[in-house]
Amino acid sequence: MCATCGCSDDGQVTITDPATGEHTHPGMAHPHRHGPGEAHGHDHGAPVTRLVRLEADVLAKNVAIADANRRWFAERSAFVLNLMSSPGAGKTTLLERTIRDLAGRIAIRVVEGDPETMRDAERIRAAGAPVLQVNTGTSCHLDAAMVAEASRRLDPPPGSLVIVENVGNLICPALFDLGEGARAVVASVTEGDDKPLKYPHMYRGATVVLLNKTDLLPHVDFDVAAFEDRVRGLAPQAEMLKISARTGKGLGDWYQWLGSRIEPLRTR
Repeated sequence: MCATCGCSDDGQVTITDPATGEHTHPGMAHPHRHGPGEAHGHDHGAPVTRLVRLEADVLAKNVAIADANRRWFAERSAFVLNLMSSPGAGKTTLLERTIRDLAGRIAIRVVEGDPETMRDAERIRAAGAPVLQVNTGTSCHLDAAMVAEASRRLDPPPGSLVIVENVGNLICPALFDLGEGARAVVASVTEGDDKPLKYPHMYRGATVVLLNKTDLLPHVDFDVAAFEDRVRGLAPQAEMLKISARTGKGLGDWYQWLGSRIEPLRTR
């Protein structure tokens, strides 16, 4: 049990390669596969009730693994982006377009986080990027241990971009360092311009904020200036980009921002 929010621990977590069907469970020594509806041929162990002593213990353990992740990525000159948003803000659509538009320019690897299904990983794979799907079960966020196992299986090449699409949630993902180099928060004009006020911790830690679905502005009641002011009040360090993943408007600025983070790694 996660002491920070009450969600389950990694006992139900599955990491799957959509290309092969091979999957692992954190803590198991070997990857394996089975078809839809096929029973597992090994014992995953009975659910265990755990006494959580302190929330600080959970976060301290996560920080230690995140620091190890950061060192591992640095050794490989890989830039890691933690991509976060509420459900439906357009993270996966943005990723699909980014992968296709930057094909041949930047090597991209993706870790996909969702409670269930392989749907987003299949979309990313179809767009052309190696991807692993992390199904978290009843857990509402990715943590550093999940990213550690997935990233080592992905084995990113030097100078690559590793994008971790976190579980859609504006609360718990903000609490867990994954070992990333930057945090991107995707907001959409369909959500309301008051989201930074309601979820300040998520925005406060942002490196870049992308306001998505701007093509819908004529059809929704969204005050762009008010949204920007609220973000600035919480995260004056964050870059603000207005984009439409559907039409492509503003994505040049997004790609330039990504390039500015990756290029220094290529000169090391």
